Amino acid sequence: MEKKSIDWANLGFGYVQTDYRFVSNFKDGAWDEGIMAQDANIVISECACVLQYAQTVFEGMKAYTTADGRTVTFRPDLNAERMEQSARRLEMPVFPKDKFVEAVLKTIKANEAYVPPYGSGATLYVRPFMFGSNAVIGVKPADEYQFRVFTTPVGPYFKGGVKPLTIRVCDFDRAAPKGTGHIKAGLNYAMSLYAIMDAHKEGYDENMYLDAATRTKVEETGGANFLFVTRDGKVVTPKSNSILPSITRRSLMHVAKEYLGMEAEEREIYVEELADFAECGLCGTAAVISPVGKVVDHGKEICFPSGMTEMGPVTRKLYETLTGIQMGTIKAPEGWVVEV
Repeated sequence: MEKKSIDWANLGFGYVQTDYRFVSNFKDGAWDEGIMAQDANIVISECACVLQYAQTVFEGMKAYTTADGRTVTFRPDLNAERMEQSARRLEMPVFPKDKFVEAVLKTIKANEAYVPPYGSGATLYVRPFMFGSNAVIGVKPADEYQFRVFTTPVGPYFKGGVKPLTIRVCDFDRAAPKGTGHIKAGLNYAMSLYAIMDAHKEGYDENMYLDAATRTKVEETGGANFLFVTRDGKVVTPKSNSILPSITRRSLMHVAKEYLGMEAEEREIYVEELADFAECGLCGTAAVISPVGKVVDHGKEICFPSGMTEMGPVTRKLYETLTGIQMGTIKAPEGWVVEV
């Protein structure tokens, strides 16, 4: 397929409208078959549940052009499972897993001309989401919902090269111990906006949120999981019921163990341990791994030996291996890479 005339090398990480999106509606207790639509606009009641009570969940994933020219996406079944968990937690109807994957693949296929070419550093970002669409004025779940999938080509997350981040230990809480921190809901991201803007004003790239109950354990940032490397080469990530189960993080832990032969462990990580780690990174769909060079805990600087100029050696191996799997230059585990 002939690609769109886009300056792929200079794409930013922003929204570019593509030609088609998948739309399905839930009414009278059932989802319809859904359609591929060209209209990017949504018209809903001013009293729609999503507008009044933030009843909305979403996912984030990507499509790639592999080294041998195929269009693929990465582990869409896990995105489907996570959206199911998110929907159940917000009293929303589940969009079936097989239908979710089918809708994602259809939407990518319909917009294949927007999938950036291999080697460009750009990818096609895919956003499935669902929201309560009918009018609700009393505090209760909606009766009608819409599920949509749209795409947008995005440039590399690290424009101009990888620069380790400086983050701060945050005084705001991201999620309550028995709240909604483990699901991908719009409300979680809305409440993090003030904290991230405040961090930027203070000169930091991101926040490190601690557990709300004791404020002694590392949880995550507003939009990514943490990954640490110990001085003896073990990969560890925080364990908590209020952390979003990142698909990238789970994949990296598998890569560490099965591809790189490293020890990998998910456990509680205390703030007082930070100075003992050799490397730190933030992992998620957008960048795979963003290296962290420094954490500032209320004036106390914790500098990782990996430094402020480039990724640490273990973080880089993890990044290169996972992106190699995604781009088809390294053999993927069964079911990880799905061809469109």
